[in-house]
Amino acid sequence: MNPQVQLLHARTALYPRDRRSVAVARDLTRVTLADWGLTRRGDEVLLCVSELATNALLHGVPPGRCFRLGLTLTTDGVLRVEVHDSGPGEVRVPGPVWDAEGGRGLLLVSALADGWGVREREPGKVVWCEFRPGGSPPPY
Repeated sequence: MNPQVQLLHARTALYPRDRRSVAVARDLTRVTLADWGLTRRGDEVLLCVSELATNALLHGVPPGRCFRLGLTLTTDGVLRVEVHDSGPGEVRVPGPVWDAEGGRGLLLVSALADGWGVREREPGKVVWCEFRPGGSPPPY
């Protein structure tokens, strides 16, 4: 990160291993975007939060544990979404299987966000995506 860039806002929350947590994480994100005056690309951000939270619940959060959603905004306007989980597992983007019921979440994140990635933590991992002010929404 550029040394001139600083953290402007941050918000974080823990969510239990419960399917309802995805909707609650999305609601927090919607409120945060409004609080921070970020109206552009809100639908893309909300979809990415849904996908990352769902993946954490399905593949990364062991029973009895939580996942953490972190939202940050830097002074250069970059919004970063991070989902932390404590489970093992490798994150990979599968090739599309058109008749499968799942497996498209990270494909969507890679198409909608301006960048995304994974980093290890102990225990578990962090899957993140970023939205830059000059980034383009998908052409639909």
